[in-house]
Amino acid sequence: MPEPERARPGPARPTAAPAEETRRLVLGGPVTGVVTRSRDFTRRALTAWDWLPADPGVEADRGDDPVAEEAAEVAEDVLLLVSELVTNACLHAGGPGALVLRHTGGGLRMEVSDGSPEHPRRRSPADPSVPGGHGLVVLERLSRAWGWERNDVVGGKTVWAEVAAPVPKRPS
Repeated sequence: MPEPERARPGPARPTAAPAEETRRLVLGGPVTGVVTRSRDFTRRALTAWDWLPADPGVEADRGDDPVAEEAAEVAEDVLLLVSELVTNACLHAGGPGALVLRHTGGGLRMEVSDGSPEHPRRRSPADPSVPGGHGLVVLERLSRAWGWERNDVVGGKTVWAEVAAPVPKRPS
């Protein structure tokens, strides 16, 4: 009796990358209120991506839910990182051109473009008790990676930071 044919494996299918959702806030123009606008924009995106609760009252009532606690902590880090990126563009690059948030299942990349070709540099070691000069230290400590790229579209650069997504909620 002949042996039955066995299925032959075909070429490996590429694993689908998590879908990326991109949100862009154009910030050109006066810098007054730009940090607040950027934080509000980011907070709305984080809420849509379930990193923050839709009802702000729920945030204060997390109780003993470690997953919700972690998501809230990551969201606060993201808001601080956005503030730092936008503030640095205001102080050192003539103001930000745009804030871009790139969300995938694995994390979030925040990008701020500006018209200055000068790359970010650490300032001389600052006194930790004095405001100013700590932006890059904050980026290093709160993000899993950060950097900058030339941006030929705006004739300047884009400074970016990435954070890992909070642990997803387990189904009840």
